[in-house]
Amino acid sequence: MIEINLRPGQKRARGGTSLADLRSRLSSLGTSVRNPLPMAAAAVIAAVVLFLGWSWLNAARQLSSLEPRLEQARQENQRFKNFVAQKRKVELIRDSVLAQIEVIRRVDGDRYVWAHVMDEVARALPSYTWLVDLGGAGGAQAANRPVVAAAAQAEDTTVVDTAAVRTVPFQITGRTVDVQAFTRFLRQLEASPWVTDVVPISAQTVIEKERPVTAFSIKAAFRRADSAYIRTAPLSQSVR
Repeated sequence: MIEINLRPGQKRARGGTSLADLRSRLSSLGTSVRNPLPMAAAAVIAAVVLFLGWSWLNAARQLSSLEPRLEQARQENQRFKNFVAQKRKVELIRDSVLAQIEVIRRVDGDRYVWAHVMDEVARALPSYTWLVDLGGAGGAQAANRPVVAAAAQAEDTTVVDTAAVRTVPFQITGRTVDVQAFTRFLRQLEASPWVTDVVPISAQTVIEKERPVTAFSIKAAFRRADSAYIRTAPLSQSVR
């Protein structure tokens, strides 16, 4: 390449561009650009592109870091879902068993009521005293229909053991040759854990078989005793 020096009085600088030449070039560049808006718009676009690229890279990095946590949350969700399903299944089985037990208790709970009543009355009956009648107070219909205590009718919605609060009223009619035996009979009935609400109705002297005896009438109610008074026995026992 052939260079012609039009200024022979000046020597061409060697080894690079001086600071004055750089300033002159920048000033000439500023004067050559008459409208700076396109450059500003280009700078804004470049900044937006850089920001979007940085945002995308940052979101991708956060997404990759959250993938293991998402997978763990899905596994935990599936595990708890299976646990809840099993729990509901067990609760349904429990409710079904409790309903069956309640039905059996209602059907079978009053089967041995009068056996308990007769056993307790016979245990409390003193000497020289006999019974004339033993039945439900208020007729047979009242004897066959259990009376539930007020605790079952309370506003509390908790489950009440109806077998524990059920009472059956009954009436005793008997004779005795000793007035003290009548009072002793009342005390022994009141001491029984299976009998409650013992109330004497009448006691008067009558002639029976040409002998004066005391005819009495007592009203009481049967209730299920506390578990401490209940003794159980096996239905069958092996014999060797």
